[in-house]
Amino acid sequence: MLVVEDDQAMRELLAESLIDDGFSVETAGDGRTGITRVREGGIDLVISDVRMPDVDGLDLLREVRAGHPAPHVITITAFGSIETAKRAIKLGAYDYITKPFEIDKLLVVARNALGERALQGEVESLRKTIVPADRMGELLGKSVRMQEVFDLVERFAPSPAPVLITGESGTGKELVAKAIHFQSPRKGAPFVAMNCAAIPDSLIESELFGHKRGAFTDARADRDGLFVQADGGTLFLDEIGELSLGMQAKLLRAIQEREVRPLGSSKTERVDLRIVAATNRDLDRRIAEGFFRSDLFYRLNVLVIALPPLRARLEDVPLLAEHFLIKCAGRVNRPHVRGFDPGAARALMDYDWPGNVRELENVVERAVLYAEKDLVAAVDLPQQIKERKPSDALSSAVARGLTLAELEREYILQVLAAEGGNKTRAAQRLGLDRKTLYRKLEEYARAESAPPRKSDAPAGEADS
Repeated sequence: MLVVEDDQAMRELLAESLIDDGFSVETAGDGRTGITRVREGGIDLVISDVRMPDVDGLDLLREVRAGHPAPHVITITAFGSIETAKRAIKLGAYDYITKPFEIDKLLVVARNALGERALQGEVESLRKTIVPADRMGELLGKSVRMQEVFDLVERFAPSPAPVLITGESGTGKELVAKAIHFQSPRKGAPFVAMNCAAIPDSLIESELFGHKRGAFTDARADRDGLFVQADGGTLFLDEIGELSLGMQAKLLRAIQEREVRPLGSSKTERVDLRIVAATNRDLDRRIAEGFFRSDLFYRLNVLVIALPPLRARLEDVPLLAEHFLIKCAGRVNRPHVRGFDPGAARALMDYDWPGNVRELENVVERAVLYAEKDLVAAVDLPQQIKERKPSDALSSAVARGLTLAELEREYILQVLAAEGGNKTRAAQRLGLDRKTLYRKLEEYARAESAPPRKSDAPAGEADS
């Protein structure tokens, strides 16, 4: 522990009281000396006066909290300086004490700060030593749907066959491609990625296959294409559905022949790589509409991984949100923000995330920057999330006069539809065993096929 106080009598009183209570204490007579000592390491808690000459307590707080690992800081403010105390909390102070104060109060706050610091250290240690089952590389998910994705990655990784990853924008298709690569025998070779939608069609051929000097106006030097750069490794082609038909034909030939010819060259180059492609498009429809070659589709569609949207795995939201918060808090210099309060956590779970995991990451980064306390609150979230009413669907059911049994039926059928008709996944998501789900579905089928009774509702009223 380090006590930073320019008043010698107060500094000695604080140090003596803390030592008597069993703390190991060092002291510094000014802010600059305090910052230097913290940078040397080994300090878990700083107790600092705010009003000091040269470097004041708030400047010291900024410097101390910018380090890693950053010690907790307790600031001592003058009576009536509540605005200064608020600023200190915003800058990452653990707590503040207002003069005049009782030593016993300071001792309690100090014990709490060091206790929390020790707990954080244990958590960080566990994170470094344990590889949880809900993580694969940069992919996170404890839901049934993501565990199925993890299983497919493990099964597909050893194979040299192409993989096609499907899913909405923002679901993490490139992370799946990386997971496949880094669990494959090719993990020591390059992983090279290209977004087919981000490059003009006129430049894609050069990007993929390379060019020789003078092949076109701006070709001032020879350049290897991505096929050659990825030789021995994996080439990830994101948004493959956006390629023109002409470029699709050239890509198909390169994949089939395992060779490329740079623009402006008369010689081909042999390549050995694995193709992983991804799309947010319905390629079957693109083929039917004449925008995608069926032969390229069959070449790519050997092993398929369908990534679920985030709304279909909402149980992963807390895990992902915590991950993004930890990553972001350090990057934007707000390490004191350490979690979500219950209101914010509930709001995140009640949102349906049309932008998927990418939207969640952006929302968490914004919330970390807005947070005034050590926990993100609902008020720190974007308007569309904090104002969403989770009871909308329930209110609609009440307005339609559904009974409890009818509401259960509607919910079960919606979950089944969201799981693409997969009864095993639907049963797991509903918390039912498969036999119970099958029995309920049979009951619904019988009810639909049964002729209406005279005692039923008047004609024109739908039976839900």
